Amino acid sequence: MPEHIKKKLLEDIKQLEHELAHELPAEIKKAAALGDLSENAEYHMAKQRQEFVNARLGQLKKRMAELSLVNLANIPHDRVAFGSTVEVFDTSKDEKIEYKLVTSEESDVSKGLISTTSPIGRALIGKQVGDTATVVTPSGNRELEVLKLTTIHDEAAAAAESAEK
Repeated sequence: MPEHIKKKLLEDIKQLEHELAHELPAEIKKAAALGDLSENAEYHMAKQRQEFVNARLGQLKKRMAELSLVNLANIPHDRVAFGSTVEVFDTSKDEKIEYKLVTSEESDVSKGLISTTSPIGRALIGKQVGDTATVVTPSGNRELEVLKLTTIHDEAAAAAESAEK
């Protein structure tokens, strides 16, 4: 798992755990002191926030566990996968586009960072240079021809090579 993603998830988990352990109990106690709980909006809002924080905390911990299971050795060397940078020709737009497949936490379409779980990411996974991926969009299907592929392994080898120089 990329270190910056792990750090961000851990920060989010820490912040939510603090809110759950310290801030929300104080809010609930303060709201309960106001009296009748059946019509106490502050109390109900604090309880709803507590449920939300609990659920979000569960999601983040599950995501951490999922990401820690990613084994980079299992990522293909010759096909589009997580970490790949791929140049495609979009026949519907008649233009070349470069995408990097990343986790959902890192995705930023404006920078060409697309999630492996996005429609484009899912369509490109497993493709090789010369293959065409069909992406189903609300405005119709898009055909993306894979022109160039740099896998996460290629990038790691290039980084190691430049570090040696």
